[in-house]
Amino acid sequence: MKRAKDIFLDTIADNRNGIARGIYAVCTANADVLEACFKQAKADSTILLIESTSNQVDQFGGYTGMKPANFIRYIHQIAEKVGFPQEMVLPGGDHLGPNAWQSLPSENAMANAKTLVEEYVKEGYLKIHIDASMFCSDDPGDRKKPLPNEIVAERTVALCKVAEDSWKKYRQGCQKPVYVIGTEVPVPGGAREEEDDVVPTTPEDAAQTIETIKRSMTGAGLHDAWERVIATVVQPGVEFGDDQVFYYKREKAKGLSQKILEYDHLVFEAHSTDYQTEAGLKELVEDHFCILKVGPWLTFAYREALFALEAMEAEIMGKRNTNLSRLRETLENAMIKEPMYWEKYYQGNKRQRSLKRKYSFSDRLRYYWPMAELHLAKNKLYENLRKNKIPASLLSQFMPVQFHQVCDGSITADPVELVESHIQSVTGMYSRACGLSHAVKK
Repeated sequence: MKRAKDIFLDTIADNRNGIARGIYAVCTANADVLEACFKQAKADSTILLIESTSNQVDQFGGYTGMKPANFIRYIHQIAEKVGFPQEMVLPGGDHLGPNAWQSLPSENAMANAKTLVEEYVKEGYLKIHIDASMFCSDDPGDRKKPLPNEIVAERTVALCKVAEDSWKKYRQGCQKPVYVIGTEVPVPGGAREEEDDVVPTTPEDAAQTIETIKRSMTGAGLHDAWERVIATVVQPGVEFGDDQVFYYKREKAKGLSQKILEYDHLVFEAHSTDYQTEAGLKELVEDHFCILKVGPWLTFAYREALFALEAMEAEIMGKRNTNLSRLRETLENAMIKEPMYWEKYYQGNKRQRSLKRKYSFSDRLRYYWPMAELHLAKNKLYENLRKNKIPASLLSQFMPVQFHQVCDGSITADPVELVESHIQSVTGMYSRACGLSHAVKK
């Protein structure tokens, strides 16, 4: 039986050969969301690519408190819980480089980045995105322009050498990692609401990045590693802000999409594909943006489902009932008490920021779900809805898609199944767009 990496490489080869197949990368550490994603992949009989980012999981614990070894154990435990084969899990590292240490001089930042890459490879991550595109504190130059390709390539080579040496030291006898290079070079600060469009990477810039890094890697003797570079990250023209989505316009990326075929064994990886239409996702896959990243949309859907459940709880039990879960109230209090994850990202007056805390597409509230008080509130919500059966008419009002699924017997009205089904409305779109399935089977 083929393992996850082999199936992944087969998918890339098919995509280059004109077969509209791709793979979506799940970028989240939320256990409930991951469980729904595993169930989607299990129903599709396909692999699940799960990625952790350089600021989410690192040698110091990242913002999740997990080191690479912890995260690998964590996702394998969830896989085991749902009966998903471990050999079908493909762990990936995203933006591995000096990203989390940009405030440090380059020597110190790169020292941390090398340890980061070593730890990822040591623990069996098989898809490694090396991203050295960010300025460190002592790098000269205009911060509104990209770091010069030569510096990026030099640092990419240094990190790739660490990855290769780490595989030899810790993983000989296991599969070698594959690499992703490049970056989407986002607008500083992310998408702004007043923008009308996001400009795709030019074919010339994409080619320059690929050729500079290839020349540097092969010049450093990393010929075998270059053969395992399977994708480059570019900007296809997709992004999202608090209340705005920039949708894929394939005519603007036509030259870019064809450019990749000039390079053996490479496809594009597209980041920030959240909230695209299913048709747009399918077009991205057809245009050789073979790897589609999704993150905030998954936890956004999770939040939507929990808010819908709480609205039903209040209708069933009465808004003045002292035994309500008060999930939203608890969440708001946590975000006000510890504003570090949202304060510098959400602009506007008091009312506008309050709205964004709950409903922004950026979904900064995803950082708060692991808190103990939120866990208790969620469990109380589930308990209340299990004790007080959800009327079918109320389910139709607040979760109409799940109402029909309950009616046809594909799911039950248990709150956990309702939440998972809503998350799978997102993963199902990606699965179909990537040619992996037509529907979630229960």
